[in-house]
Amino acid sequence: MKRREFIKLSSLMGAGAATSPAFLLGGCAAKPLPGTGTVTATPTVCDICFWKCAGHVYKEDGELWKITGNADDLHSGGRLCTRGTGGPGAYLDPDRLKKPLMRKAIDGRQTFVEVEWDEALDFVADKMKSIAATHGPAKLLMLNHGAGSSHFRHLLRSYGSDSRAEPAFAQCRGPRDVGFTLTFGESASSPERTDMANARCIVLIGSHIGENLHNGQVQTLAEALNKDVTLITVDPRFSVPAGKSKHWLPIKPGTDMALLLSWMHVLIEEDLYDRDYVERYTIGFEQLAEHVRSYTPEWVYLETGIRPEVIRETAREMAKAAPATVVHPGRHAVWYGDDTQRSRAIAMLNALLGSWNRKGGFYIPEKVDLPGYPLPSYPEPQYRTADAYPGKWPFASQGVTNGVIEASIGEDAFFKGWLVYGTNLPQTIPGIEQKLRDAADSLELVVVVETMPSEMTGYADVILPECTYLERYDELRNSGERHPSLALRMPAFEPQGESKPGWWMAKQLASRLDLDEYFPWDDFSEKLDWQLQQVGSSLAEMQKIGVKNFPRKTPLYFQEGERVQFRTPSRKIELYSKQLAAKGFDPMPVYTPPDPVPQGFYRLNYGRMPAHTFGKTTNNPLLFELAPENQLWVNPLVANEWHIASGDYVRLGSPAGVVSNR
Repeated sequence: MKRREFIKLSSLMGAGAATSPAFLLGGCAAKPLPGTGTVTATPTVCDICFWKCAGHVYKEDGELWKITGNADDLHSGGRLCTRGTGGPGAYLDPDRLKKPLMRKAIDGRQTFVEVEWDEALDFVADKMKSIAATHGPAKLLMLNHGAGSSHFRHLLRSYGSDSRAEPAFAQCRGPRDVGFTLTFGESASSPERTDMANARCIVLIGSHIGENLHNGQVQTLAEALNKDVTLITVDPRFSVPAGKSKHWLPIKPGTDMALLLSWMHVLIEEDLYDRDYVERYTIGFEQLAEHVRSYTPEWVYLETGIRPEVIRETAREMAKAAPATVVHPGRHAVWYGDDTQRSRAIAMLNALLGSWNRKGGFYIPEKVDLPGYPLPSYPEPQYRTADAYPGKWPFASQGVTNGVIEASIGEDAFFKGWLVYGTNLPQTIPGIEQKLRDAADSLELVVVVETMPSEMTGYADVILPECTYLERYDELRNSGERHPSLALRMPAFEPQGESKPGWWMAKQLASRLDLDEYFPWDDFSEKLDWQLQQVGSSLAEMQKIGVKNFPRKTPLYFQEGERVQFRTPSRKIELYSKQLAAKGFDPMPVYTPPDPVPQGFYRLNYGRMPAHTFGKTTNNPLLFELAPENQLWVNPLVANEWHIASGDYVRLGSPAGVVSNR
């Protein structure tokens, strides 16, 4: 088959797409469990979003009852959010993939056919061997999202490829992390290293905590507000945090950079910045002071719509509370094209306030020093991901999704195969459909590992059905935080149908590729047990407690007067970036007004929905019941102009010709 036809799985699987919450909830217990049976609790780490909260899966007489937070998990405050408690919906979803599928031509038409695991894995392994022999293993690319992808990254690195990209970098927090790294030498981390628990002033600009349900941070912000912290929210909408703020700044969309530069102007002009911190730790202050001189509140008012006295008052509020002031870095930072520089401006503002790695500002995250399992060294890849688009995105620390997709098109394409894990590219990257079709027609192999049908599965040669997070082991959660901890995800149920855990698929493929030395365990739990024993625990202990907290070995904040070597070329916080200048970019952020709105169009500001994680959960019956539709907020003047009433359905169209689907 020279060209891959897009195949809709819904027509092949009987159940089809979600249409009725009542229908889908039929997979749950027909009536409430009586509470008189034998109850068991199995540790887990939630996979409904990226926050990775630890919890317990409760069963009564073997039947799923509920999922709750692990009381010992400081990462989540012992609680789960709406999405986390909706985890049973992922397990019970009747549309789950439960058997391997392969693309085959039947009667001149391409379709997916259920096959046995051996046939599917043999096909994938043979194609991987062919790509390695003909082009080199690094020409096989992984596109991924989610914790379970670690098994396949290990497989590909053993095979000789470290070619990888994930939309969560280029389409979400990558520009933010690059901006902070260029300034401080390290990123804002995930979870964000904000010390809101001890802050006296919190600034949200491009972040709507409380609507995004980043669980631990939502709880911390709520607790901070109970302590009478000053909250400043910059948002065109009257969002949930805006309604709880001392200052709500309804800024014109796309002008945030001007406001950030004006705040810096006020701090410097009125001598409100942390002079000792700036002199001790930064470089480039003189250039910055000159650079922001023209960004007066009066001039910025004309751009942002924020009155000069409000700009000054809010800057003074920040300075008054500093260094216990957090200007939150946000997360989804991709807006208008100057996103790395806008994130730089946020980082620089925090530097002027002296809040980086200071109490009430940002803390220093620490992980558990968890040894890796003893394995042979990976082979050195012949190519790196960035070799696919030489000269572009010089500061990107990961593969850029748009770039690797374009590098997969044509007979002379750089990449020859894709392994796609847990990411639905057609819904993730705007306007990419034609390029995806072109890439699919050019590639020699497209493998998709998924729990659910998606638009991306329609492009696959082979679909490998992964069991849900409630049915598998994955790597230990060991994220850098205030309190080092480990958390265990383990199976609470046997996999449904013939779905399998990712570690099993990776091991089976490794065996077919003669890479067994990289997968010496019979079961992934053996690897986890070895690692846990190296830090004074064991799998048996973690199967009982789920979370183990460890004492810190390093200070939580800078010590007073401490000499610090930052991970930048100058070993200081770089307000003026010679790295950027050397690559032809502005060494300091510059405000560029957003393009005007075309006649007849409006700016669409979007954000998170508390009940859903991107498009990942829209088929989850429990979460679908809570939020079956997207809601559009419309200014009353615009609503009157279009005769729109609350509860009406509307269709949106973009200048690019994209029309919403109702």
